[in-house]
Amino acid sequence: MSAPLAGQVALVTGAGRAGGLGQAIARALAARGAAILLHDRGAAGGALAPPHGVGAADELAATAAAIRAATGARVETATGDLMEESAIAALVAAAVERFGRLDILVNNAGIGYLFGALADQPTEEIDAVLSVNLRAPMLLTKHAAPVMIAGGRGGRILNIASQAGKSGFAFAVAYTASKHGLIGLTRAAALELAPHGITVNAICPNHVTTGLGAWQNAFMAKAQGRTLDDYLAQMRARIPLGRTGTPEDTAAVAAFLCLPEAGYITAEAINVSGGEEYH
Repeated sequence: MSAPLAGQVALVTGAGRAGGLGQAIARALAARGAAILLHDRGAAGGALAPPHGVGAADELAATAAAIRAATGARVETATGDLMEESAIAALVAAAVERFGRLDILVNNAGIGYLFGALADQPTEEIDAVLSVNLRAPMLLTKHAAPVMIAGGRGGRILNIASQAGKSGFAFAVAYTASKHGLIGLTRAAALELAPHGITVNAICPNHVTTGLGAWQNAFMAKAQGRTLDDYLAQMRARIPLGRTGTPEDTAAVAAFLCLPEAGYITAEAINVSGGEEYH
């Protein structure tokens, strides 16, 4: 594969889990020549950050090693709790300190495991979802944009939203609200940063059965009173292409949006949904 992103540096958040969207995106960027700072929380943290929802430090290191082995790219790791602005600022600073620049920010980290009926959901869970899924990308953009502007080379910011950024989903009200907000952040930041040559786009996958996605399937099937097989069959039936998405489907679009050929695309929320979500 050619290296159109050679010399560029990408920060990809929430990318420690094997088989996850972040890993696939980081690998796609690395395969095109980018150096990567790979982030995840690094450790579980109680009910708001359970083991099935975050990447541990050893898993993050293993993911980075796998990407290095597959692509030959320089891949380093950093941990931090994106609910804390100090950790966010440190993460951006680490990219500059270690690599000397920052060209691509991929806001992939998100909480997709605190689901439940709105009337019963604890406020601290709602706050956590909004903090990681919306506030953190805003703050990461706040801290990364000045670095890109100072570099004078423009930049690319990608927000990994969701089909839930355009359609509502019962038992995931906070998640749906956060992803709708992430599209709003994308559009507003794109207008503000366009004069500096920085594009800002969102990607909206439908359901992807990663490790976390498998947990979501089981939760939603139970919440809707269906068997898991029935739930999965009905999901596939409403997708025109007849299958759920893969991490690589989203990663391919993410990589394209970072290429020179995508330089005129900004403020968009691009569906990657097999035709399920078409507005």
